[in-house]
Amino acid sequence: MSKPGGQERQHIAERSAQALFERDRASQALGMRLLEVRPGRARVVMTVRPDMVNGHDVCHGGIVFALADSAFAFACNSYNESTVAAAAAIDFLAAARAGDELTAEASELWRTKRNGIYEINVTNQRGERVALFRGRSYRIDGQVTTI
Repeated sequence: MSKPGGQERQHIAERSAQALFERDRASQALGMRLLEVRPGRARVVMTVRPDMVNGHDVCHGGIVFALADSAFAFACNSYNESTVAAAAAIDFLAAARAGDELTAEASELWRTKRNGIYEINVTNQRGERVALFRGRSYRIDGQVTTI
């Protein structure tokens, strides 16, 4: 079986991300929007709502983590191979506040048949880095969608 060409790989990435997002109630409830997906990459945005800030009046770290984790999920599932997180870590670099629009850009650093490592940069609307997330994926059996 031959490897799919660039255009076909892009179609697979888009269809997989669309199917995954349609079932992802958590990302939808947080107001995330999937802006772009390519094989091994994804870009997701979210506006920080007033109900997302903590007692210090900054965006709760778990919300920033969730945004990065969603971008990670769309990137590592972009090959239409069901993939889950095996590990993840985040460094918070700057505060995000209510009204900020955060963008999480995921990129694949390394991938084998079963594992992958992805780096996700989270920035605000001024392009300032808010967080750096690194995730390790594990491929399970099955596909994301029937394409």
